[in-house]
Amino acid sequence: MRILSLGLSHRTAPVELRERLSYTPQSLSATLARFGCGDEAARPEGFDELTIVSTCNRLELYTASRHDNFEPLIDFVSETTNVPRDEFMDCMYSFADEDAALHLCRVAAGLDSMVLGEPQILGQITEAYSVALAHGAAGSVLSQLMRGAIHAGKRARTETAISRNPATISSVAVKLAGGVVTDLRNAHVLVIGSGEMAELALVALRSRGVSRVTVVSRTMGNAHDLAERFGGDTLTFERLGDALATADIAIGSTAAPHVVVDVPMVEAAMRQRPDRPLFFIDIAVPRDVDPAVARVPNVHLYDVDDLQDHLKSHVAEREGQVPRVEAIVREETDLFLDWLRRLDVTPVIAELRAHAEIIRRKEVDKALRQFQHLSETDRKKIEVLTQSILNKILHEPTVRLKAEASRGRAKEFAAAVSHLFGLIQ
Repeated sequence: MRILSLGLSHRTAPVELRERLSYTPQSLSATLARFGCGDEAARPEGFDELTIVSTCNRLELYTASRHDNFEPLIDFVSETTNVPRDEFMDCMYSFADEDAALHLCRVAAGLDSMVLGEPQILGQITEAYSVALAHGAAGSVLSQLMRGAIHAGKRARTETAISRNPATISSVAVKLAGGVVTDLRNAHVLVIGSGEMAELALVALRSRGVSRVTVVSRTMGNAHDLAERFGGDTLTFERLGDALATADIAIGSTAAPHVVVDVPMVEAAMRQRPDRPLFFIDIAVPRDVDPAVARVPNVHLYDVDDLQDHLKSHVAEREGQVPRVEAIVREETDLFLDWLRRLDVTPVIAELRAHAEIIRRKEVDKALRQFQHLSETDRKKIEVLTQSILNKILHEPTVRLKAEASRGRAKEFAAAVSHLFGLIQ
């Protein structure tokens, strides 16, 4: 079994492309349900399992495959996102086997994030695995891989200081807002969306003394809960234009598959406050704010890629933790690889035990027919005795097979055992 990974991230692709290749919760569920439905024709040929990690900064697919051909997987991405492959191929990276496992563990530990050590990615990977599992797309191999990566991420956060005083995209956005608005404490901040990113933004806003916050969301139940916790107000999306007319800063953080703030909306808002600037900080992918909004007079727009220039000051103290985190990542990767190598001998061990059990059962039945006078208690003792003998005989070969598998010699020894015991006809 091979482990293949295909992806792109903020390191390789601009936000314009990442937003086109992102999966909404609905499209992700549909894609994984199709893959996990059991119909071989519904999945790329040779691919048995799939997990998709889709965030604002990356799209990565992890698969358990019977070959090392990435082409069907590339076509699968193109088909399920409706983006021609020629438009994203130059931005894609791919990993196989050890490199794929190592990369996922590094991502889970926060080593590949836009903000070094940011904690959100671990939750996003955990959620990606849960969704794949729920739709039957992740099986035993990817489950072992994902659990190992999640464990690596948890260890990185508990055994090192990589996530101490963590900076998130939301917190960096708020810091940027403090730089563009002189009196942030008295500014009116509009948060568009009511999900995790919005909540993180509100936490950061409160820490900087912001008191006037309005949450605009399509999900008013979530918006009310969020606004109540942070002492803010709520508005429906129908009132978004009105809210822009009074806001100083608007932070876009929805999971909408399209822009929610367009040029006509902003122009209408600015006609009511032509001399007062409006700052948009769009941390959503796909983007919430039409990039053309930046051309409206007195309007300023920053997106997630713009935030990268403001991150360096947040990571310096955590860079010293990287070697310790890399060691954890290596340990968890090696544990998974050891498990994966042993997969090649697991069927042989099962066949060997089944073969031995058939022989034991046949010989015990033959003996018991000759000793009809034995009580049921004595018969059970013979069963236990012969099973114990079988287990002791097979214990050492089983241990040695697994040990050789860990050394990369699984196929060689599995073939030898199969031949010696006649397991392959």
